[in-house]
Amino acid sequence: MKNSEYRFNPESLKYEEVKLTNLQVLTRLLGKSIRSLALAGLLAFTFYYLFDSPKEKALKLKNAELLSEYEILNAKLGTIDQVLNKLEKRDNNIYRAVFEKDPIDNTIRRAGSGGADMYSNLRHLDNADIVINTAKKLNELSKALYIQSKSYDQIEILVKEKEVMLASIPAIIPISIKNFERVSDAFGYRIHPIYKTKKFHSGMDFTGKINTPIYATGNGRVVKAQKQRGYGNMVIIDHGYNYKTVYAHLNKYIVKRGQRIKRGEIIGYLGNTGISTGPHLHYEVRKNNRAVNPINFYFTDLSADAYDRIVEAADNSGQSMD
Repeated sequence: MKNSEYRFNPESLKYEEVKLTNLQVLTRLLGKSIRSLALAGLLAFTFYYLFDSPKEKALKLKNAELLSEYEILNAKLGTIDQVLNKLEKRDNNIYRAVFEKDPIDNTIRRAGSGGADMYSNLRHLDNADIVINTAKKLNELSKALYIQSKSYDQIEILVKEKEVMLASIPAIIPISIKNFERVSDAFGYRIHPIYKTKKFHSGMDFTGKINTPIYATGNGRVVKAQKQRGYGNMVIIDHGYNYKTVYAHLNKYIVKRGQRIKRGEIIGYLGNTGISTGPHLHYEVRKNNRAVNPINFYFTDLSADAYDRIVEAADNSGQSMD
């Protein structure tokens, strides 16, 4: 650094050289150095805090991408959750209701996904909250899907059992609607044609021509095929599930005890045997060995109009033929 400097003299209006002492030179040198260091420090601070290094920029970009992926994943999990919720409601309110099974309580379907310790290994991560919430949601959905899957396994078994049951329960009219002439008597109290007293009639009577085919109304096993006092030639089929059907006053039967029968199979022919005032079929449905109204079991092969006609005919019948 120079030991002199030029200063402007207002009196002479000229720049004049002025000698500097060593102390002045040193002081000025230190001042410049301090100002340079301060400026450098300010620039370094500015670049450090306001501008990222290439590595930092790459890390921040990666972090932003991960956050975006987590948000997309959470949105998809939310959609899956809504779909699963609808399936759970259908399962409880329709499928399980149809098969008379208790609904699965929501506390079981959506059981907790573990305590806080389960996610302690995630606490150190950046954006730990969103990572932990996503993990919790995944665990909850996984458990709910497992329970729903098990429920469907149970429903599948019930469906198979129900198919057997539905094929076995009496569900058709035992004589072709084209072949019987009328319903001569319905279920309930009627005047007996012979004894002329009010008596409970435990079935439904269909009049028709001798040897009109009579059909089994459900799958089952013949437990009786014989002549019986009052009923004449009679067949009884055990359908399981506490159901039996009785076919009486047959002209003849073509099945035997122990024989397996399918719905719609001919078991005999309409007749006038036993205590009877004319050719007809006496048909009964028994549940738990108690007679129930057969008219409630014609839901498979009759149209609404045909069913209404039979109901009307049954209501108008006066006295029984047996």
